[in-house]
Amino acid sequence: MDRILVMRSFVTVAKVGSFSGAAKQLGTSGSLISRHVADLEKQLGVHLVNRTARSVSLTEPGLRYSEFAQRILDEIDEEDTRIAELHDRPEGPLSIICPKWIGGLDLGDAIAEFSVAHPKIAVRFELGGMSDRTYDFLDSGFDVAFHTRDLRDSSVRLKRIASLPFVLCASDRYIARHGLLTDANDLGRHDCLVHVNDPVWRIGHGHSSTLHKIRNIAFQSNSYIALHKAAVHGRGIALLPTRSAYDDLMNGTLRLLLPELPVPSRSLYAIYGPAAQAPRKVEVFLAYLTKWFAENPLPVFEKPVQSVQ
Repeated sequence: MDRILVMRSFVTVAKVGSFSGAAKQLGTSGSLISRHVADLEKQLGVHLVNRTARSVSLTEPGLRYSEFAQRILDEIDEEDTRIAELHDRPEGPLSIICPKWIGGLDLGDAIAEFSVAHPKIAVRFELGGMSDRTYDFLDSGFDVAFHTRDLRDSSVRLKRIASLPFVLCASDRYIARHGLLTDANDLGRHDCLVHVNDPVWRIGHGHSSTLHKIRNIAFQSNSYIALHKAAVHGRGIALLPTRSAYDDLMNGTLRLLLPELPVPSRSLYAIYGPAAQAPRKVEVFLAYLTKWFAENPLPVFEKPVQSVQ
């Protein structure tokens, strides 16, 4: 027995004074309403209504129970309304998680500006600690997670937010010791600085691109920050997010390699719960970030990056 449905039937009977009137108001049959009341009486062990051929009146227990049931139903309806409004309004807590290297780039700035623009949304932003299972962030209480992998998982929804450009680079110190990289196929004879989740490098675009499984790994890390530092100190060739390497490329600390074969960008994806209609705060957040990245692309180089060919 659906207790809430039965209570609603009984309260409606108490209001209109008949089974047929209650049935009409609730859009069902009089026999079903009568059965609901009978089931409720059986459950409680008392008569709630006096039935006559023309009308239905409440007994003393029925009057008391109808007042109680009305209070319960009113509270349920009010809470349903509040929850629906909360879902539809861009406010409340919003928990976000992403890999450390992404959060340390533009994404951190974008989320900080979003928080200022939407003060009624209390942002919780965590870096790292992500599981390989795409849906674990939901079990951990997060609303949105960011990845650079194109995930195909029906347990979550996915939205592309932006492109994150990468560059192949090295320092003059490394180049002086090991020579220039003039062909992508020569990567095998160079010391390479490799992210643990990125052991295969794609060089070039489209049909002309080539994949290179890096075997001569001189330095390995789960942090692009560490790889960047190793590149600056001359440890080897690195494949880095352009944003993190930008200043050092501009001032000549790092040199762009194989500029005629640009490295493909990585797509930044937001993943969130599988509900058909995402909470309004999530929709507003994703729309804001998409617009932010479109309006804040990587700065155009005012002069050519000093490259080695």
